[in-house]
Amino acid sequence: MKTFSFGQYYPVSSPIHSLDPRSKIILAVLYIVSSFLCRNILSFLLLLVSVFALAALAKIKLSILLKSVKPLVFVFIFSFLINVFLTKGDTLLISFGIIQIYREGLIDAFLITVRILVLVLGSGLLMTYTTTPIALTDGIESLLSPLSKIGVDNVHYFAMMMSIALRFIPTLMDETQKIISAQKSRGADFESGNVIKRAKAMIPILIPLFASAVHRGIELATAMECRCYHGGKGRTKFRVLKFGKNDAIAFAVIVIFIAAILLLNRIGLFYNFTR
Repeated sequence: MKTFSFGQYYPVSSPIHSLDPRSKIILAVLYIVSSFLCRNILSFLLLLVSVFALAALAKIKLSILLKSVKPLVFVFIFSFLINVFLTKGDTLLISFGIIQIYREGLIDAFLITVRILVLVLGSGLLMTYTTTPIALTDGIESLLSPLSKIGVDNVHYFAMMMSIALRFIPTLMDETQKIISAQKSRGADFESGNVIKRAKAMIPILIPLFASAVHRGIELATAMECRCYHGGKGRTKFRVLKFGKNDAIAFAVIVIFIAAILLLNRIGLFYNFTR
């Protein structure tokens, strides 16, 4: 939990920070799509290099990014093992009873793990790490505003809920750590015993955490009412979103990036990833 950084914003001056939030949302979606277009090792290598390039442009240390994915290590391991044991191929490497490991399975497992890692880091670099929750809310609301023409009038509420959720993830993580420390000081044991015993030991954490979350929600609602918040209808913006030169350059780069991936897929010099 100490290394969980999803939803945290790193206030530095960088080319990615200066982009319009709407551009970063669209770029994040295109980047995710491009990761699913990769079909061989060359294109996956380009995808992996792009993460380092984004980190350098965003001026965020790789150590911070690697710490942020530590809570997802189990997901990476599980995905790797599932693909190793279930993917069949032509070159059998290990055969032990019902366990059969193929060379193609190892390659598929590695590439899928890389894809998941890139999805987490790339989308984070383009959105949560480099965009404040308020700017992200404005971007989501602006992108969804055309829905009001077809009768969807709650776009602002949806954007506000997204913003509040992102804002309070780090707060709830910090609150959880405080509750765990308080319970440990009272003699609580969260590390010994079987799975059932550990699950029962989480009850003294979940109940005060739930109560704290409800209390924070009530305080937030009261604060918004005191400031005469009545939704987005008729409200003006302190900061008006505008597309700039850097946004045009960013879109040109992502188009070139997707074209490069498609080109590398056609070369086929390396193992073709088709699953």
